[in-house]
Amino acid sequence: MEQFWSVALSLLLAVTAVPFEAGAQQPPQPGSAGYAGQGAPLSAEDLQQLAAPIALYPDALVAQIFGAATFPDQVTSASGWLEQNKNLTGAALMQAVDMQPWDPSVKALSQFPSVLDNLAKNLSWTSALGEAYSTQAADLMSAVQALRAKAKAAGNLKSGTQITVVQQTPQAIVIQPANPQVVYVPQYNPAIVYGTPYVTPGYSTGAVVATGLLSFGVGIAVGAALSNNRCCGWGYSYWNCNWHGGAVVYRSTAYYGNSAWRGGAYRSSVTAVGPYGAARAGTAYNPATGTYARGASVSNGYGTQRVGQAYNPNTGAYAATHQASNAYGNYGSSVVSKNGRTAYTQHQTTARGSVGTVQTSAGGKGVAATGAYGSAAAGKTANGDKYAASNGNVYKNTGTGWQQTQGQKPTPYHSGASTSPASRGWGAQTRSSGSAFSGASGGGWQSREASARGAASRGGGGGWRR
Repeated sequence: MEQFWSVALSLLLAVTAVPFEAGAQQPPQPGSAGYAGQGAPLSAEDLQQLAAPIALYPDALVAQIFGAATFPDQVTSASGWLEQNKNLTGAALMQAVDMQPWDPSVKALSQFPSVLDNLAKNLSWTSALGEAYSTQAADLMSAVQALRAKAKAAGNLKSGTQITVVQQTPQAIVIQPANPQVVYVPQYNPAIVYGTPYVTPGYSTGAVVATGLLSFGVGIAVGAALSNNRCCGWGYSYWNCNWHGGAVVYRSTAYYGNSAWRGGAYRSSVTAVGPYGAARAGTAYNPATGTYARGASVSNGYGTQRVGQAYNPNTGAYAATHQASNAYGNYGSSVVSKNGRTAYTQHQTTARGSVGTVQTSAGGKGVAATGAYGSAAAGKTANGDKYAASNGNVYKNTGTGWQQTQGQKPTPYHSGASTSPASRGWGAQTRSSGSAFSGASGGGWQSREASARGAASRGGGGGWRR
């Protein structure tokens, strides 16, 4: 966990220094940044497994998905945005989407919320698909055609009232909407429809079609996207697949997705500087590990505040932090979690000294402080064992009373003075209220939610929430 958090913080600090790069229109070349750090190219079989869930979609929709998959962070953002704006439809939806800072391919998928939601819910698959298109575009396009040929040979891909299927050349099968104004998204079980069982790693759907036949959901009207050129030049009609050139086509030009991939990872950031200070924000993604990260900072005459978040949906590891500093000192709070185990921390340093706390979801907790009069620490493990230390003296209590394990032994009993560690302040229970940063008067533990927020300590909210 500590290693994960260290790497996450390093990544978050790095992204703010990288300039933003827009979508590319040139293919990555072998040996270029698009290939740096990559493993061996995926085999034809691997690419077919990767493309199996969407290979039978209409050509323009396949093109949009390939482009959007190279922006998995924007896919997540757009899916959440659509969920919060369900009241928008038609031209009003397109105009609102047009104002968002997303790639045209992601904007285009806003017309197909179920498809966008599926990409967002299967991020490891989406990122792998995007990486394959970014580094093996022609091979991925060939994989789609191989899948279509298998489905057609198995009798599961044919023209109907929703789609038309045309064998354009021996190597190219074209799928288009039967009605250019309405697009139907196919629904099928990849393990059945191709006549060859395909299981796509990292991909699952809520309702898998039981038969090998294609079925279709409600048709999506794309008329507004076809006619409203002044608003939205990213609509359905602007996308296609060049099966002979091996690339997606956007506005009659080959489109290769996100140019900011660096050895499979990409970063983007934005900086604003004014007379009162500076603000920075950045995002990063590494498909090799599946880790997403984002961070932001603000600096002005009153001090600096930084927040960061990192999440890996493959491992479930998550971390967030909020750190700040000003003329009086620095303070912050963090939270890390993995496999259902979570740890919350807070810290504060001023001219009077430093104090830090930690609490875990398993029940462990600890507090340490140092100042002009010395240092002290106390903690309790998840199984209830207690430990305490003060200026080099260490005590433990495993249920049979306090015992000193290190440091200067207590002086013998005299003049009524007690020498037991408990009487010297080591036997008290941790308090259930008050701030962990309340100073010498004696703080206690807040709830772990409040600890993560840093509410009573000025530690701030522990960054974004999942």
